Amino acid sequence: MAEIRVKKVEQGQTKIRNVPIAVTPEGFWCCPSPVMFQKNLKTQHPLNKPRSSSSPPTKNPSDHRKHSQELEKKPSRASSKSETIVTDDQINNGFEPPVLGAALVAERTAIRPPNAENLPRKVSIEFGEPGTGDLKVVLFGKQGFIVKLSVHKVVVEENSTFFAQKLLAKHPSFQCIEIDDCEDVETYVETVGLMYCKDLKQRLIKQSVSRVLRILKVAEQLGFKTCMESCLDFLEAVPWVGEEEEERVVSSVLRLQSEGIGVSPILKRVASDVSKPVKDTLSHVLQLVLKSNEEKGRREMKSVVLKLLRENNNNKSNPNSSLLTSVGICNDTIYTSCMACLDSLLVLFRQVAQPEFSEHLFEVKDPVVKQMVLEADNLSWLLDILAERHAADEYAVMWASQQELAGLHPRVPIVNRHHISCITARLFVGIGRGEILSSKDTRHLLLKTWFQPLIDDYSWLQHGCKSFDRKVVEEGIGRTILTLPLEDQQIVMLGWLSSFLKAGDNCPNLQKAFEVWWRRTFVRPYTEPTNSQPLD
Repeated sequence: MAEIRVKKVEQGQTKIRNVPIAVTPEGFWCCPSPVMFQKNLKTQHPLNKPRSSSSPPTKNPSDHRKHSQELEKKPSRASSKSETIVTDDQINNGFEPPVLGAALVAERTAIRPPNAENLPRKVSIEFGEPGTGDLKVVLFGKQGFIVKLSVHKVVVEENSTFFAQKLLAKHPSFQCIEIDDCEDVETYVETVGLMYCKDLKQRLIKQSVSRVLRILKVAEQLGFKTCMESCLDFLEAVPWVGEEEEERVVSSVLRLQSEGIGVSPILKRVASDVSKPVKDTLSHVLQLVLKSNEEKGRREMKSVVLKLLRENNNNKSNPNSSLLTSVGICNDTIYTSCMACLDSLLVLFRQVAQPEFSEHLFEVKDPVVKQMVLEADNLSWLLDILAERHAADEYAVMWASQQELAGLHPRVPIVNRHHISCITARLFVGIGRGEILSSKDTRHLLLKTWFQPLIDDYSWLQHGCKSFDRKVVEEGIGRTILTLPLEDQQIVMLGWLSSFLKAGDNCPNLQKAFEVWWRRTFVRPYTEPTNSQPLD
């Protein structure tokens, strides 16, 4: 049955033409794709080309008939084969062929209908010396593309378990193997050609990762173990560019685990055998960033870590996502760092609040002040991380309970202390946006403890903090106040009104929140319904 199908490929009057073979700098002979094959046939038949717009609109009918008769009388010529011949003596003496000593011949019918592009394209490839192949391998690709390979049984049987099993099940005189639905004919031909190559590693050098993955897939189908091992060595040694390419490599390698192929060196790039807890690694990363004094590197890595943790948080619904998506592991580590920074900040405030601190030399004061600013910035960054993860509720409780730190606030110069008011402002923004769901008592305590220090530092926040957005902060403060019971709203609003009438633009402008409170109090007072008796 196999011989019959091959005869169908060869039947009919054919005209042999040379098909260009693409030779890469690395030495691969590439079977042309169906598109290239189609283009080659089109260029050889100018009659199939559409008429140019510059041609005359009419033509003499007698000239047309004369031209057609000349074409019919013109005999078809067979061009010479383009082939590379390598003898057995050359191979035994160490001569290395390019990869395929191959003759590539295109076959087509002599007379083609108008829609000839849809007919099967047929290509023949011969390995080794012409006429020495004792096995035909016919590949049926997509869109009717057919490739006939002339190979040697001893070569393919030695390198491929697939061909070995096929030949074992057939009669010794069996001469043809057909492979239907071949997805990647070009890579299939290339992989078969690698069976004739002595040094596969050299042939893979400078190839793209995607190309080697295609070769690996075909080698796996053919049971070409030597090629599979060479492809894995290549993938282990080269960099993978981009997440998409990394995922393709890992998925291809994982598929080979069950076949006993050594894939561990490749998987070690993406998976560690060390049983070190993820919590310890995350804590180490955070500590390195928190303790850094180099402004540029610190600023960039803060942005990178925040972005990566945000991605982990967005992928927590994916079962294959990172271990950092575990809320307990990540949040506990962050809160531990928060407490350490807060303890350090409190110690520094106590030191700076001492009356004699101002009398010290600049060399003594400057490191203390810089460390205080650094710890305040660390707390702001950790708050951003927790707010992104919707886990800043405990942070609000922790900050609202810092009465000692708030008491030391007025005794520290405003140029040094205003950084901690950024933390208060960020909490108000989070509560106002619904990102931080604090209890009523926590919100009231936060306003009671930190609202007045925020008012005192407001002028410095506007001019000394680049990331400070006045409108956003004022909206957050107003919304936070309006979440309190009406009696507490009144206390806070009257206190703010007194400060605003004194400081003006150096105080948060809460007029919108004031108007809402006013209407709730005087215009639309809500009264609980009483159990009144209906009128008779």
